Amino acid sequence: MTRLLVTGGAGFIGSNFVHHVLAHTDHHVTVLDKLTYAGNLGSLIGLPEHRMKLVHGDIADASIIDGLVAGADAIVHFAAESHNDNSLDNPEPFLHTNVLGTFTLLEAARKHSTRFHHISTDEVYGDLQLDDPGRFTETTPYNPSSPYSSTKAGSDLLVRAWVRSFGVAATISNCSNNYGPFQHVEKFIPRQITNILRGIRPKLYGEGRNVRDWIHADDHSSAVLTILEQGRTGETYLVGANGEKDNKTVVELILSLMGQPADAYDHVNDRAGHDLRYAIDSTKLRTELGWEPKYGDFEQGLAATVDWYRRHEEWWSPTKSATEAFYARLGQ
Repeated sequence: MTRLLVTGGAGFIGSNFVHHVLAHTDHHVTVLDKLTYAGNLGSLIGLPEHRMKLVHGDIADASIIDGLVAGADAIVHFAAESHNDNSLDNPEPFLHTNVLGTFTLLEAARKHSTRFHHISTDEVYGDLQLDDPGRFTETTPYNPSSPYSSTKAGSDLLVRAWVRSFGVAATISNCSNNYGPFQHVEKFIPRQITNILRGIRPKLYGEGRNVRDWIHADDHSSAVLTILEQGRTGETYLVGANGEKDNKTVVELILSLMGQPADAYDHVNDRAGHDLRYAIDSTKLRTELGWEPKYGDFEQGLAATVDWYRRHEEWWSPTKSATEAFYARLGQ
């Protein structure tokens, strides 16, 4: 596979994957991105133009998809509407992109016999109790709780059906929460970092007891590339780095890393239906494919992320004020 079609490649996780592929392989990449508010052309600046091209388009537009898939050896499907708060406000774009868009890509992969890898989320499994010692595995039943996670669960099931019914050579990965460079400032970790850089006190939903299993985006990228090259058709692989932290701990660690008092944050009303805990068991990926994360220590990866946002204000500054105005209207 030397020609990759990467959907959503101007978004947070997709752009990190494009950087990773171009740095560690000889592949050529075509990025297809709708360039919504979550897509940022600045995330692709400096990449070699002779190995990457950008196409502006919608993954649900079959007239665009067919030609791009015909010229690709593999599709790596990151494109998604992914913000839980936005899905509660208006679910329709999530159905359009996450369900109809995935269907459109699968049909093109079926027509052209193209390798397909689908990026999904641990949120399809619902949540775990805070005192539950268990973790999600590849056999955990789906139990999504928001329009976002429901549409991602639906897209996963479409991929499984196209493998079984039509023989599409597809794999799925469900990953825990990502952090790292190029993440929109609406998301939890970059919002807190950029608030502190702007002299604004960080905001914490509720008591901050909700637990997420964090993984650096570069580790997610290396996992996806490993699955693309070595994964077995029809299989699902869970991607995680044993990075379970509650939100309160994360905010306090960010403050400490940035030289602030650990309690210099404000509590805001909790999100509706806020999942309690996510936790990934990535044993299958590690044992079958030999993958290991680079950032096994969360604090090390978080420190690198804080440093990136310090050095790249020109990347995040244009969207910061509008993001904070939006959350101010919500009282958050």
